[in-house]
This record gives sequence, C-alpha cells and structure tokens, in this order.
Amino acid sequence: MAEKLVLIDGNSIAYRAFFALPLLNNDKGVYTNAVYGFTTILLKVLEEDNPDHILVAFDAGKTTFRHATYKEYKGGRQKTPPELSEQFPVLKEVLDAFSVPHYQLEQYEADDIIGTLATKADDEGYEVKVISGDKDLLQLVSPNINVALTKKGITNVDTYDPSFMEEKMGIRPDQVIDLKALMGDSSDNIPGVPGVGEKTAVKLLKQFDTLEHVFENLGEISGKKLKEKLENHKEDAFMSRKLVTIERNAPIEIGLKELAFPSYESHKVSQVFKELGFQSLLGRIAGDKAESDSDKDWEAVDYEIVDEWNNDMFTGKEALIVEMLQENYHVAPVEAIAVVNEKKKYILPLEQALNSDMFKDWAEDPDQEKWVFDAKKTLVALLRYGIHIKGISFDLLLASYLINPSENNHDIPAISHRLGETEVKYDEEVYGKGAKMKCPDDEEVLHEHVVRKAGLLYKCKNQIEEKLKENAQYELYKDLEMPLALILGRMEHEGVQVDVERLKEMESELEGRLQAIKREIFELAGETFNLNSPKQLGPILFEKLDLPVIKKTKTGYSTSADVLEQLEDQHEIIPKILLYRQLGKLQSTYIEGLLKVVKKDTNKIHTRFNQALTQTGRLSSIDPNLQNIPIRLEEGRKIRQAFIPSKEGWVMFSSDYSQIELRVLAHMAEDEKLIAAFREGQDIHTQTASEVFGVSGEEVTSEMRRQAKAVNFGIVYGISDYGLSQSLGITRKEAQAYIDRYFASYPGVKNYMDETVAQAKQSGYVTTFMNRRRYLPDMNSRNFNKRNAAVRTAMNTPIQGSAADIIKKAMIDLEQRLKEENLKSTMLLQVHDELILEAPENEIEQLKEMVASVMEHTVDLSVPLKVDYSYGATWYDAK
Repeated sequence: MAEKLVLIDGNSIAYRAFFALPLLNNDKGVYTNAVYGFTTILLKVLEEDNPDHILVAFDAGKTTFRHATYKEYKGGRQKTPPELSEQFPVLKEVLDAFSVPHYQLEQYEADDIIGTLATKADDEGYEVKVISGDKDLLQLVSPNINVALTKKGITNVDTYDPSFMEEKMGIRPDQVIDLKALMGDSSDNIPGVPGVGEKTAVKLLKQFDTLEHVFENLGEISGKKLKEKLENHKEDAFMSRKLVTIERNAPIEIGLKELAFPSYESHKVSQVFKELGFQSLLGRIAGDKAESDSDKDWEAVDYEIVDEWNNDMFTGKEALIVEMLQENYHVAPVEAIAVVNEKKKYILPLEQALNSDMFKDWAEDPDQEKWVFDAKKTLVALLRYGIHIKGISFDLLLASYLINPSENNHDIPAISHRLGETEVKYDEEVYGKGAKMKCPDDEEVLHEHVVRKAGLLYKCKNQIEEKLKENAQYELYKDLEMPLALILGRMEHEGVQVDVERLKEMESELEGRLQAIKREIFELAGETFNLNSPKQLGPILFEKLDLPVIKKTKTGYSTSADVLEQLEDQHEIIPKILLYRQLGKLQSTYIEGLLKVVKKDTNKIHTRFNQALTQTGRLSSIDPNLQNIPIRLEEGRKIRQAFIPSKEGWVMFSSDYSQIELRVLAHMAEDEKLIAAFREGQDIHTQTASEVFGVSGEEVTSEMRRQAKAVNFGIVYGISDYGLSQSLGITRKEAQAYIDRYFASYPGVKNYMDETVAQAKQSGYVTTFMNRRRYLPDMNSRNFNKRNAAVRTAMNTPIQGSAADIIKKAMIDLEQRLKEENLKSTMLLQVHDELILEAPENEIEQLKEMVASVMEHTVDLSVPLKVDYSYGATWYDAK
C-alpha cells in the first residue's frame, strides 16, 4: 500500500478558521479561535486519514518572487487583523506539541512548498492529500494527488480528484492556471481579463483547450465585446497565468523523509490544550503516554496511623491534607486525612477523625495553626461533617497562584516539582483520571501518597512565603485572598435557596412558548416538519421559500445561526426560528441544568467559586456557573426569579458597582478630563460620545452613545481596530478613527497605556494597585505577534485586576461590618461586580446605608466609586 502524505496550507486554513469562528480567547487573554479551528481540522486529518507523512506549510512574508513580475501582486489586501496574526506562533506551538512538521521559505508561498513536495511525492508513488481553501492548488490534482478544499467555514470540504474536477468545474487540472489567467483573482489582485468570469473562461477553455489556443483563435470567438477585451488584455492574461502557476521546484531544504509522522505524545498535546483552554478537544487525544515517576527509587515514607489520640501529637503548627478525589468537594467523600509537623507524619483514620471530639477540638481551635492546600475546599469539606476549621494560617494553593497565575497547575506535586522536590507522584498516576479515577485498591498506596503531599506542604511553606514577601505580595495574600477564601467557603456551604416549583413552571412556560412559536413557523412554512433537523429545515427555507443560499454542507443546506442571522430581514420565519433556538437552549442548558444541581433535601444550589484560576484575579463559578445566566433575553433574566431567600420574611438584596473598570482607569491614568467627568457625575458614555464625535452632550444620539460605550470598554480590554469594527459593524478605518479620537480626547489614558507597556517591557510583568502580578514573558519577544498580544494584556490587566481586587476587599469589609453590627443579613453570591445578599426586611434600611458605604469606601480612589442597590422577593426583583 502506498504511503500517505498530507500537506496542509497553514495560512489558508488558519485564515478561514479565524473568520468562521467567533473571536475566542483563553484565560490568559490569548486569542485562540483560529488555532482552535485549525486544530479541529488537524485532529480530523489524523483520525480519518492516518497519514504516514505530514507537513503544514506557511507563507514566509509579504514579498515573494512573484512581485518581481507584478509589483501589485496581492496589493490592496487588508492588513491581517492582529487578533489573527498573533495566533500563528501559538498555532506553531500546537503543531510542535503534535510533532507535526511545519515549514516556510523566504520569497516563496505555502502553495509553492506544497506544489514542490506534492510533485516529488507523486513521482515516488505516494498517495497525496492537500488541504486548503485556495482554488489555485487544484492545478496539482492528479491520479495520486487529491486536493480537499474547504467551503464556507472549515468543517465542510470538497475533495477533488480528476474525475470530480471534470464533473464539478468542467475542466482538467492542467487547465486551472489558464482558467485563472482569464478570470483573474481579486483576492490576490491578479488582473486576468476584465469582464471575463468563471463561466466564460470555462466555455473558452472547453472550446479552445488552452490559453494559447484562445488567443490564436480570436476570430472564432463570438461576441464583439468579449473579443475586444481579450485583444486588449492579452499581456495581462499571460502575466496572470505566470502569477498563478505554482512553483513545483522551489529550493526547499526539507525532504519527504523528514515529514515522517509515526504518532504524537498525548501528554504534550494535553498540556498545550489545557493551557489554551481547549477542554472540549482533550477527549479526542489518543491514549496517554505521560511520563511516570512510579519506578523511581524513592526513600520510604515513615508515617504513623493514629490509633489513640493524645495532645503530644500536635505542636501548634501542622500541615493538614483532607484528601478528596472528585473535583466537586460539596459531594465528594473524604478519602484520607494526613497531618505532618516537625515531629512526625500521621494518617488519621477517617471515621475516628471525623467523629472524634479531640480532632474537632483541635480543628476548631484558632490558636492551633493549620497549613493547608486550598483553605476553601478544606473548610467546606469539614463543615459537611459538622467541623468548622479555624486557625488556617497558610494556603499553598493561593500562595502559588499569586506567585505566578499563568501556571495552569497549582496542585502539590506540580508546585513541589517546580521547587525541585520530586519525590511525589502526580495525582493522576495514583488515582487515574476522568471516568477511570478511583482510590487505589491498596490502602497503603493511598496513605503514602497523601502523607508525601502533606510532608511537602509542610516543607514548602516557608520558601513560598518568602517568595511572596520578595514580590511584595504577602499583604495581598494574607489580608485579601486568605480571608476571602474563608468567606467564599462559608458562602458555598450555605448555598442559595432555589424555588424549584418556579423553575418547573418556567420549564412549562417555555415549553408552551416553544410550541406556539413552532406552530407559527409551520404556518409560515405551509407545512409541518422536524424543526430541529437541518436536513428538513434547509429545503423549506432555500427551495420552498426560495431564500438565498448562504452556505452548503456535505448533507445539504447550512442552517447555522450565522447563516440565519444574515437572512433575518429576508423573511419573517427567520427571526422566529432564531428565537425558537434561543429559548430551546435556555430551557435545556439553564433551567434543566439548574434543576439537576439543586440539592434535594434543602432545595439549595451550592456553586463553587474559582479563586485561583483567572490571571486577572477575577472570581468565576462552576457547578453551576451562576455568573453566566443569560440576561439579554427577558426569558433568561426571569431565571433569576427562582433564586429566593432561605427564610420567611427575608428579601434578596443586590449591590452592584457602576462602571468600576472605567473608574479604575480614570484613577490609574490620572486623566483630568476623565476624572472630572466622574467627579461631576456625568454620564461617561455620553461624555465620550461628545468628545469622539465632536458634538455637544445634548446632540449625542442613542446610537452615538452605544458606539462610545463600545469604545470606552474596548479601550479597557486593549481592543484593536478589527475588534471594534466587529463589535460595531463598521469598517476598520472608522474604528481606528474612533480609537484615535478617544486617545486625543483623553491623553492621560494614552500616556498611562504607553507607560504601563514600557514598565512591563522592563520588568516582565504588570501589577494591580494591590500588587497582584501577571507575568508577560513575550513583552520583548522578537516575534511581533507574540509581543503584540503581550502589549494588549499589559494594558488591560492592571485595570481588570484592580477592579477584581476592589470587589474582593469590599466582600471582606462587608463581612466584617455585618458581624460588628450583629446583623443576620448574609452574603450569598458574587457575580462579576455584583454582590447578592439575603436579608430580613427589618434590616433593609440599615443595609442600604451600610453596603453602599462599605463598597464605595473600601479603597480610596481619585474618583468616587458608585454603587447601585435594589432588593426584592427574588434575585430578579432585586435587579
């Protein structure tokens, strides 16, 4: 059997992926949509084609040997969006992880590399597959070379062999260059013959076979205008053919043998996927080949299984590990408890410890210092057994996270390995992972692993704390993150009450709405069909209703959301289909999703707050993600009606920072005009619209204000002209003009951004005003795209991170005030810049004054912080 070679046009596929997928970025602020789309194609190739050899070819630069023939070659193309450019280095890192070779050659294009290798492989009897979105590559098609062309998007392809090409295009592969010579190519600025399109070009080639024969037989061509065009543009046609002809003998320095692809090491790919946030692709990676420490010759661990308690065991400074395997510690059973101090290492038998008054007394004694990994998790786990741990003075998870939030693994083995302490296995080596995760059959293996972890926790404590002090982050850790962890643990444990019956009513109401919309759609269509089936919906829209076809798939017409949105104003059926889908997702993902996680005995939901995840310091939540309940649709907002107080006569109280990031920007940038606007209580979006559009405040329209709002928040996130153009539906030139006028109006902001970037280049990191750090190793990279991404991150992280610090401090201050004033009101949730409490009605007046005062004065800025609050019977009523 012939060996298989796959050649991928890197620039073409990345470009198509970028524009086919929404602009995604991971938790490090790196854009990833092009990389994600490309990677899905690559995985599909590896799974379905199983190549023996593979290469991804890239363009080397803007100038090629073709420019010597025609200076305007590819002229007029819009500059590649920086959001795409900066993804190419990341894409190459993914390819390296897969051990997939990639190559580029100065003065040549990816097409030429592919053409040269495909021709060599064809000569040597390989079976070759080329993957691209560029029709020029069809000239390579032969009995042994197939070209797979992506259609609209990236997932659908047409694979061309000589017979399919004849059937699809009516020409042979060798006629492709003549076809392009006649019709030109606007995307590459290839002139061709003006007025000659694909149909005319195919007709001419069918009649005369070659470009030469077309011009040799001009007298036989019917149509005076066509003949004149050909006569006047003969030189353009032959030059165009030269430009589109792929060089099949490029001076490449890579041979077919170097493209061998036996397989890839899954642990390398898995690591990159985790860093990029490609969780959905992890399941597609082949079997795990991660290196194991299991055979290393380690010194045995000396530990004691406690039979009888005695006070001499404890020294007042202990490392404590409460080991649970499952991620959701609200339901996970405790598997083992280990305590390590300067005297000895102990395993505490579970039943004895969790039901022991002596263990409880020790755990709840605030004078007995405990060093733990993940204080919040430890607190919640023990509260489930009626033990309220106190005296936690060190949290290795939070300390490691603050030292370098860009690390994606902060568990004890990973931290220890980074510190050079390698005598501990990674958890997955002991427990397995995913669905196969379980406790080892041999209890001794479990005990030894947990004791090793506790021992390393004890050993690393001083070194980690010294690093925090060296970074001037000890106060951030001790005064902000540590107290917050215990507040969040309390909030998680208490949970938030849910009106299950109301959720079920909503489910029923939505089902009624869905059925009504479905009937309206069927009436407009003139027949019933399976609305959830694209195969049945497509013919209704594009054949029966004769709507314009935007995109086709292998199985028929595309009815994806982006297609329907383009058709929204063409027929009244389209908005109804879009609404039907939105409501359907609301019902299945959110209402049904919430019902699944309600604790049946209490009707409460216990979300988990991620405190050591984002690089900006913001909290997120999971199981369920209460920060992601959709509120743009009224039906989505109504889901908040199901969140209610846990006691009769109580209400839900919501307090929300107003425009906190813009206020932080004004303070940090020290921009006089921005500061004055906030101090005078002006509407900042109207003010910015007035500045950007050069009109008075009274002349600002709602559309101007909307656009100014996008600019205001875009500046905070380091938005580019491309990003703003996509957000507002305007040209990149208009978007850049808005940004330029913004910086001209607020020069302090521009100066601040420039100074922040300069400082980051010098130090390698940026900080919030509470000294949270984010390292930016690419600030001085020689690679423009990596450097550009780092610059954007440098500009927005201090603002986002400082806003995160402020609300965290407000939570600590508010908890303290609630205790000091002996109020029963309790914090339940934090959602972005909003705090949600439940409170007795008789405390509302006191609460209104207290919460606003605490949140607005938790830090001292040069502009006032503003808090909006409301309250009601449900979370919905409190907004």
